[in-house]
Amino acid sequence: MAHLSAPTLSPTRPVSSRSFALVSSSSSSDTEDDAPLPFPTALPRSDFLAPDFDPAEYLSSLANRHQTLEDLRSDLRERSAAISTELLELVNSNYTSFLSLGDELKGGEERVEDVRVALLGFRRAVEEIKGRVRDRGSEVAGLNRDLLDVRGEIETGRKMLELDERISALEGRLAIGSIGPDSDDSDEEQEDEDELEGAVGSSSAKLAQLAQDYITIDDLANNIGRETPFVRKTEERLTRCRNTILLDLGAALKEAKQARARGQAKLLKLMGIYSLLDAQAEAVKTLKSN
Repeated sequence: MAHLSAPTLSPTRPVSSRSFALVSSSSSSDTEDDAPLPFPTALPRSDFLAPDFDPAEYLSSLANRHQTLEDLRSDLRERSAAISTELLELVNSNYTSFLSLGDELKGGEERVEDVRVALLGFRRAVEEIKGRVRDRGSEVAGLNRDLLDVRGEIETGRKMLELDERISALEGRLAIGSIGPDSDDSDEEQEDEDELEGAVGSSSAKLAQLAQDYITIDDLANNIGRETPFVRKTEERLTRCRNTILLDLGAALKEAKQARARGQAKLLKLMGIYSLLDAQAEAVKTLKSN
């Protein structure tokens, strides 16, 4: 029987192997990152001269600028240093003119004094005009007062004329100053007789109208002023008119009293007229006398 044996492998025999190299994607991106960035352009000076320049807003507008914050800060510092240098150069270049500025301002005191004198003259002129305006205002106020006084005197004169006309009219109705019997008296007697007979009392109405006219005249005289010379002259005429009315009232009252029952209505009317003239005492005296 055949003896079978498996072949053995020698441990010292080298084993061949293959190695594979994998290319990573990061190698290409690293190459791109290491590529140089585009050099940013210098910031224009006109951006800083804008009237509405805002630092925060301006920095936010530089978001797409290919520059690091540190580089931007260095750029701005260099820009500030350059501006300071330019300013110093400008001062140095105009230093002579700056020093001579004080010499050029000499002599201004005379101009200032001239301006001050002119202002004082202007103030004096303004005060003079104000004084004239005040004087004219006082004059106008005085003229206005005079005008009011004249208007008051004209109104008083009109009232005096009205007073004289009313007194004359009342005297004409009362027949004061006439000679002989008056037709109005005869008419009044006829009216009294008619009234006593039962007709409508026109006589008492006529006496009431005369009394009312006298009251109106008396009020007008009070309105003008009892101390006025014109009113003083008319006092005598007013007194005659009042006395004449009272005489007529007394005669009518006696007739009404004598008529007894038929004259009661007229008697009451006549007493009302006495009351209108504030002459109740004369009425009582007339009633007692008969």
